[in-house]
Amino acid sequence: MHYEGNIIRPPSEANSILLQVTVGCSRNKCTFCGTYKGERFRIKSDSIIMEDIAFAAKYCKRQRRVFLCDGDALIIPQKRLLKILKEIEKQLPWVTRVGLYANAKALNMKTADELKELKAHGVGIAYMGLETGDEVTLKKIKKGASPEDMIEMGRKAKQAGFKLSVTVLLGIAGPERSQIHAKETGRVLSAIDPDYVGALSLMLIPETPLFDDYESGAFRLIEPQEMLAELRTMIASTDLTRGLFHANHASNYLPIKARFPKEKETTIRWIDEALAGKVPLKPEYLRAL
Repeated sequence: MHYEGNIIRPPSEANSILLQVTVGCSRNKCTFCGTYKGERFRIKSDSIIMEDIAFAAKYCKRQRRVFLCDGDALIIPQKRLLKILKEIEKQLPWVTRVGLYANAKALNMKTADELKELKAHGVGIAYMGLETGDEVTLKKIKKGASPEDMIEMGRKAKQAGFKLSVTVLLGIAGPERSQIHAKETGRVLSAIDPDYVGALSLMLIPETPLFDDYESGAFRLIEPQEMLAELRTMIASTDLTRGLFHANHASNYLPIKARFPKEKETTIRWIDEALAGKVPLKPEYLRAL
């Protein structure tokens, strides 16, 4: 495989064939993210991509899923993206699902029919980084989309038939807007109604604008108890028709995996016990991205 730079993928794609079709991220402006700093976004050549698919056809016969890396595969023009998907269908007929990251910009650039066409050729799940439903915080972190944009694009992905996994960031609003962030994120999640929600805890990355703000005192990272209180409010404010709410990433202080709506109230009580000191939190040395 021809891998370049940092390769990231969702935890749920750990056993997937990682096919890098782009390098970097087309937006690359989020203040908290240092993954692609200094990396100019580009789509890899068709010849390299086809070579990698051929490699997977020979050596990756046990994997049943493919994940298209890097951070922005959906931005690829429709004709080229379909060519890649059709080659996967042809050479990897045992693959049951293709996944990719999908930001609001890329989803907006695809028509509803184009998304349905991608679904017909194997794309089964899209991962969208919401981070927060708070409009003030979205602007501060330079996501490039409003809460209503996120709702519209998330619904668009679901209407195309994709499973939708949405990521949110605990602590991203700092202490002043912590509870507003939690409530508004719950509102937006409820409006989108994704299949999966993944809550990560903010970990500051050196050489990012948000880290610089932290160093200068312009941003304060909230304490573990504040993060738990934020998570409690977020869960209480979120209504999903039928979805999984995960907060079991390595960055989180309290691992949670709850089926909504069935396990929502039980999860809130579990957080209350942790806030009361009855459930131990993960120590700092075990937390990581």
